[in-house]
Amino acid sequence: MASIGFIGLGNMGGPMARNLLKAGHELKAFDLVPAALDAAAKAGASLAKSAAEAAKDVEVVITMLPAAQHVRQVYTGEGGIVGAVSPGTLLIDSSTIDVDTARAVASAAKAKGLMMLDAPVSGGTGGAEAGTLTFMVGGEDAAYAKAEPILKNMGKTIVHAGASGAGQAAKICNNMILGASMIVVGEAFALADKLGLDKQKLFDISSKSSGQCWSMTAYCPVPGPVPTSPANRDYKPGFTADMMLKDLKLAQQAASSAGATTPIGAAAAALYGLFCAQGHGAVDFSGIYKLIRGRN
Repeated sequence: MASIGFIGLGNMGGPMARNLLKAGHELKAFDLVPAALDAAAKAGASLAKSAAEAAKDVEVVITMLPAAQHVRQVYTGEGGIVGAVSPGTLLIDSSTIDVDTARAVASAAKAKGLMMLDAPVSGGTGGAEAGTLTFMVGGEDAAYAKAEPILKNMGKTIVHAGASGAGQAAKICNNMILGASMIVVGEAFALADKLGLDKQKLFDISSKSSGQCWSMTAYCPVPGPVPTSPANRDYKPGFTADMMLKDLKLAQQAASSAGATTPIGAAAAALYGLFCAQGHGAVDFSGIYKLIRGRN
């Protein structure tokens, strides 16, 4: 078992930290929100007064932070992790951020003789609670080999995507597919309704035909066909529309930087931007069906 500093105990980080504690790891935790710290303490973690304190005298540091600016500040800002940790400490950032920031922070860590991985996740809060997340990992082979057993305590599928930044690249590409596919599945159900086709009949056909995709069979955006989907809980979030918009924007930023053409991804970002601007950012991203249905 390892001694781990865990920074960022929100909707994703909190349950991830609890799964590490359940696996027997020693955890030193930090978050800016007192309630998150209280929950971690009740689960068995010791508490730190700062990110730097959480990172001291541990074998591994894991961060799950809201955005790139927070990652830069926590790792390389004044009093940051890179300057606080002991030699040999493994750094794992599971935030979803832009590729350039992931590479810059990893480079700063390497300059200090530290191993660092970008390891964003897929699976939402349900996957975080159940310990079934997918980790997309970027970084050197030696760092990945050291991290894999720990990541397996929080996830079911662990994939080494490549060098630094590759994990973030995989995450934003995956979520661009997810965001766009959720929209078109919603459009199909809205069209079927206008044409007088029963939604269950469409599901029974498309879920077994060439229209089959995860957004159809596992997370169907209309109530009924998939009982476990958020559509049957008034779109209570597993992954919010705000978070989907963030990832789609990251994909567009990356596409612009790389000179890639992503017109469907751009259209998806625009629609989620409209949906969130209407005040729906806190609902599940599959709730985009509400916007599509309204437009139809």
